[in-house]
Amino acid sequence: MPPSRIAQTALYQEVAERLRQRIFAHEFSPGTRIDEQALTVDYGISRTPLREALKVLASEGLVTLRPRRGCFVTEISEQDLDEIFPLMAMLEGRCALEATNRAQPRQIAALEAIHRQLERFAESKQIERFFEANQEFHFRIQEMSGNRWLQQVIQDLRKVLKLTRLLSLSIDGRLEESLCEHRAILAAIKAGDDAGAQALMHDHILSVRQSLARSHPHEELIS
Repeated sequence: MPPSRIAQTALYQEVAERLRQRIFAHEFSPGTRIDEQALTVDYGISRTPLREALKVLASEGLVTLRPRRGCFVTEISEQDLDEIFPLMAMLEGRCALEATNRAQPRQIAALEAIHRQLERFAESKQIERFFEANQEFHFRIQEMSGNRWLQQVIQDLRKVLKLTRLLSLSIDGRLEESLCEHRAILAAIKAGDDAGAQALMHDHILSVRQSLARSHPHEELIS
């Protein structure tokens, strides 16, 4: 039999990605009901790919499907945060350990370059740009670990955390604390101290939750 042709990205996957980005941008805020009819008109699609897309988002925890009531953007409670952050700390700590053991010189150099950006953005109080560089710093460590299973679980949890609007860096002193924590993690990785890198990353993630407990709700999360 001749090989079957590779299909283009399914329509529902594209719809899921568009909705995902709108949720992350908080165009659809937590608790908001998804207007399926309006979306089919906006996107020029039928109900079928939209509903398949919503099932994907539900599997990621971004929306909640309620029988006979519709689809709603998931709301994250304080209890959810208390349950998620220890998991994140454990997983990202393990990532830092494995990254330290597998790090190549070029990867460490790239991580150092990202940290220099963090230093500059912290000095100039550019919180949004610090946030972007911070995300890249964590992502690079995940890549360095070479453990795709860890990466997948961490990214799934980070998607859920994007539903919150918690900005820990807006808290007095947190920007400087975060920078110092990143600096220590980088130093441990460079020194080949895998246990140290693991412990520092673990504590870094938990310190975010501690900061958020002192903050006002409905801001934006930054670790």
